Amino acid sequence: MENVPMPRRRDPTTDDPSPTDTYGAGTYGRAFADVYDEWYHRVTDVEATTALISSLATETGADAPILELGVGTGRLALPLARTGHEVHGIDASPEMLARLRAHDPAGTVVPHLGDMGRTLPAGPFSVVFAAYNTFFNLVDEDSQRSCLMMIAERLTAAGVLVIEAFTPAREDRGGDRTGGDRGVEERTAPDGGRILNATIRDPSRQTITGQHIHIAPTGEVVLRPWMVRYLHPEQLDEMASGCGLRPVARWGDWDRGPFGPTSPRHVSVYRRDP
Repeated sequence: MENVPMPRRRDPTTDDPSPTDTYGAGTYGRAFADVYDEWYHRVTDVEATTALISSLATETGADAPILELGVGTGRLALPLARTGHEVHGIDASPEMLARLRAHDPAGTVVPHLGDMGRTLPAGPFSVVFAAYNTFFNLVDEDSQRSCLMMIAERLTAAGVLVIEAFTPAREDRGGDRTGGDRGVEERTAPDGGRILNATIRDPSRQTITGQHIHIAPTGEVVLRPWMVRYLHPEQLDEMASGCGLRPVARWGDWDRGPFGPTSPRHVSVYRRDP
């Protein structure tokens, strides 16, 4: 009988071959930096996103830079810098920022290493934005509130915060249910391998904990953990208002399309209280 070698398992978030139970600010970046460009370069409309952020920055009338939260490898920040604005980006992952620098040899984006729930660049900024659920990567309420308070302190008088996020189902509101939901989805990876996305949803905490199990064509298995703490749009409005940011607009996409009860995503805009 032929001996079939077991696939090798690798966890990019730790030197140990088994996954870690600790999820921190830099975990996502360590887990996904090596595949982020290939997997997520078109996850949202880059052109529409950069056009809206550039327009909002111009509308503020302030000659101040733009700050992207969770800048990653520069998917949005680099084309945004090409519109003529000064762009800064913060990320908790040295691995992500290393790839940003590799994509940006001219240094058109100013990178900052840091946990956006604890520290932000000094500013002031005309626009601070978090795209594609990035704000939900802050996985506890204290970090989310801290981030919003720091943003309010760093916006110009007419500056705005823009957050893009998915719209949770009504039944996922905290307190309505206490049990967790588990699920597994499978898809083909860009490298021809397979990705199993295993998730546990906890409606009481409003968290989703996930693990991308990436089975490469070579048979190598790579574990890529992720976690979000989601908010309903009205919860986000309430939290922002308590941190000195009032809601001024909500759209269903980056083209300023209407937002409605069945919209899967929202782009929400907040302005600093006078």
